[in-house]
Amino acid sequence: MAHVHPPKVETFDVPARTNTDPKGFVRPVDEYRTEQFGLYLRRPMQDHPRVAWIESWLLPALGLRVTDWGWRPGHERDQDFYLDIVDVDRDGDVWRTVDLYLDLVTRAGRDTQVLDLDEYVLAVADGLIDSATAERALAVSYRALAGLADHQHDLNAWLSSVGVALTWYNRTR
Repeated sequence: MAHVHPPKVETFDVPARTNTDPKGFVRPVDEYRTEQFGLYLRRPMQDHPRVAWIESWLLPALGLRVTDWGWRPGHERDQDFYLDIVDVDRDGDVWRTVDLYLDLVTRAGRDTQVLDLDEYVLAVADGLIDSATAERALAVSYRALAGLADHQHDLNAWLSSVGVALTWYNRTR
């Protein structure tokens, strides 16, 4: 049987303007912005061979982290947004996500793909997430898939219908 990693935990320290990735590396953040519905961050991806920058929104009420990746030339992917199914905790101005293995990739007007079902199944089987968390992760992914399908897989249209208006630095330049 294959082995799966424990849930990935990431920390977003707004006052320190840092993002601690799941491996414990502390990265500088160019911009944080807190809105009623979540937290935005933008930072470069220094020394990454395929990605130049990342922009993400943490959306606690929806159980999502929405990411737009800036691909380096030759590494572009056919996707609009990457959605991680996550638990989001907040302690003042420090936010934390716990990745629940399931991911979605949107392509407006075309489709939304579910990724990492194999990791999710193994994590549940190995007891890395309990049954209540596993059920919540599925419910979040189903709700997101239904909302995206109802809006022709257009993330911004779906989120707008639930009162969330995301803004992006690199999509408006």
